[in-house]
Amino acid sequence: MICDDIAGFAAALPPMRAIMGLDLGDKTIGVAVSDGMRAVASPHETVRRKKFGVDAARLLEIVAERDVAGIILGLPYNMDGSEGPRCQSTRAFARNLERLTELPIGYWDERLSTVAAERALLEADATRKRRAEVIDNIAASYILQGVLDRLNYMKAAQ
Repeated sequence: MICDDIAGFAAALPPMRAIMGLDLGDKTIGVAVSDGMRAVASPHETVRRKKFGVDAARLLEIVAERDVAGIILGLPYNMDGSEGPRCQSTRAFARNLERLTELPIGYWDERLSTVAAERALLEADATRKRRAEVIDNIAASYILQGVLDRLNYMKAAQ
């Protein structure tokens, strides 16, 4: 089930289970997973893209291994807030994934998540090679942490 907003996504989630965040790239998919309390997002792995079926199978393996309750996809809006071809590609990926799982799927604005991840890796003095290996799953962590923070804020406001 694809949720149009974060409130709908939150309503569809069962309590005390992890959420998975994805940063979809042309060549890789960065994967991050939260803890069961939904407080902290951690980088999990970078999936090298092949075909959709192979990619989805690996993602669903992670869902099963980590007892994931929902999936968040970073939505790469243009800086002016408009949706370009990458947003359309992300939405198509979500529609295809929706056919394979009953988990709620949501979107999160990912503008500048890769920039923030790159800065963090530079500050950590990571080598160029190491940055290239982990940038996508670090970006997925930034996306997922934004969602977790929003969900916790919504819960506190109730």
